[in-house]
Amino acid sequence: MILSNGLMFASLALDFVNFASATDIVHYPPKLTNLNNLTFVLNGIGTPGIFNSSITPDFEYGMYNWCNMPHVRAREYQTPSSAYTLKYIEIIQRHHKRTPYASNTFFKEDIPWDCTGEGPVYYGKGTVGVTDDPTVIQWSAYTNSQNPFTNSVGPGFVGSNCAFPQITTGGLNDSYTHGADLRAVYTERLNLSTKADPNTFKIRVTSNPITSQVSGGLLKGLFPDSSDVAALIQADAFDSLTASYSCPAAKSIFTAYTTDSSHWTEHLVNAAGIYEELDEVSGIAADDTAGWHTSFDHYYDNLSAKQCDSKPLPCSVNDTFLCVTQPLADTVFRLGNYEYSYYYRDAYNSTLFSALSYGAWVLELVGHLKEQVEGTSDVKYFHNVAHDGSLSPLLGILQISEMVWPGMGSEIVFELYEKNSNSISNFFLRVLWGGQPMQTSLPFGTNSGGLLDMIPVEDFFEYVHNTIGTGPELFAACQK
Repeated sequence: MILSNGLMFASLALDFVNFASATDIVHYPPKLTNLNNLTFVLNGIGTPGIFNSSITPDFEYGMYNWCNMPHVRAREYQTPSSAYTLKYIEIIQRHHKRTPYASNTFFKEDIPWDCTGEGPVYYGKGTVGVTDDPTVIQWSAYTNSQNPFTNSVGPGFVGSNCAFPQITTGGLNDSYTHGADLRAVYTERLNLSTKADPNTFKIRVTSNPITSQVSGGLLKGLFPDSSDVAALIQADAFDSLTASYSCPAAKSIFTAYTTDSSHWTEHLVNAAGIYEELDEVSGIAADDTAGWHTSFDHYYDNLSAKQCDSKPLPCSVNDTFLCVTQPLADTVFRLGNYEYSYYYRDAYNSTLFSALSYGAWVLELVGHLKEQVEGTSDVKYFHNVAHDGSLSPLLGILQISEMVWPGMGSEIVFELYEKNSNSISNFFLRVLWGGQPMQTSLPFGTNSGGLLDMIPVEDFFEYVHNTIGTGPELFAACQK
């Protein structure tokens, strides 16, 4: 059914239950807020938070900041009762702020973007002799007018020496601060050294270089005396962190409730006038086939990347008085968050989609937690640097009560505690989002109210089993 505010409520039948025959998936709807209220999204004012600075004032810390999302900090950290001992943490975060993806730039931008002295570093390293200390190679993009194919894809930011994307200097600073803040909270609680110990600490990245770029800044703050750290990475064919493994069933489900659903296309139809204003500035054709009008993803990334880097909103290269206004940009930001809420929480089959598309990583997480419970692993801290496409389905699986588009540096922390009582050892899990216990729509949690704050870890294991199943069951469900 459609509510008066234009939001699809979860009263639809589960169309693809056969994909989850080995599990018992139940979709618990999110809260109804301005984030998923289409009437407000289209006609309201303002943004869901901060979009023009990495700095959030201390008195407002915890609010949504697309440029630099709130994370665990000593100032806001809530220490549990002394009856609990922290045994293990696993963190998954989105990379920090960056230049936009090339696919999200206009054919010709009206401003420059200079990356002199900053950029990706690529070189090989050995273990002995000169191979242990090679010259650092830093990439700098360039074009040559003699190459006749240079302008066939558009200049984008004319003459730029940036990679699109690459982590900006501001993003690297945010990465360092993120690591230093985590160190301030967990050094004593986990007895961390100033150097990363490969026996007790692991870090994992994806094949996208921006996750490694962030890791360099993060680790400098987290382990200030470390100069070389091995980062784990899986092959793209089966990588669970970036969710690039093959799952045709998940793609079919997603297509069914987006492209093929009037509940999805409704907001695009209603936003036709907004697209017209944006296209006049960007020069994007109304019949574009690159996805600029199938969602607001492209415009959202283009505008937010500029504002986070203190750059002006774009103007037309043909008419410098025709520009994207701040209220228009704010509407794009509201629409982007509306879309992500729909993708991962509002659509009834979104939980099923998330379970299939990101279940492999969650099964790995459960494996790590069980190793701690069984006392078979020395690892105390596992850190994953990933993408919005990683955190979003994870938030969908956890059925967060208020879904947003995970901004730069977004972080989910899984803390495993042990409580000793009458010689009986019990393990409890706390899940932090934005540095605080995560509020979900799940029927369990603290006082059965969905707050993931010191829940018996067995409850989490059971929920994952019911929602995702075993590894073989997940693999089989993906192929259906």
